[in-house]
Amino acid sequence: MAVVSELIRKESDGSISFGDYTLDKKTKLADFEVAGDMYKVKTFNEITKLERNGMFVYESTPGTAVNAFKATADEVSFFVEGLGQTQITLELTAEKEYEVFISNRAVGKMKTNLGGKLTISVDADKEAVTHVKVVAI
Repeated sequence: MAVVSELIRKESDGSISFGDYTLDKKTKLADFEVAGDMYKVKTFNEITKLERNGMFVYESTPGTAVNAFKATADEVSFFVEGLGQTQITLELTAEKEYEVFISNRAVGKMKTNLGGKLTISVDADKEAVTHVKVVAI
């Protein structure tokens, strides 16, 4: 997997891929439709951010490339690559507990805050993707 040179794309399985951490300046693409939802992505080496229908979905610092991003009411999963220690924030259900898996290894349970945000740390690598899965308990 690699950076998403078109900034965002729909995959054949219905998931989306987005982000390009190799860019030196902030680049964005709005009004990308997938299954009736409108997505907007902003990405470069310092941050990658995804919004759906004007609402926050994903943010990483520094920037990342995200592949096969799927989100349901009970689970979010994706593959991420980047340049080292990365903080990822996801918008989920407020005040709900989730089990977090990184590279198919359970790393613990976390509860979202009042705003529904959950923040995790990942060692992103440009040579190997890291699988992240967050499951509602």
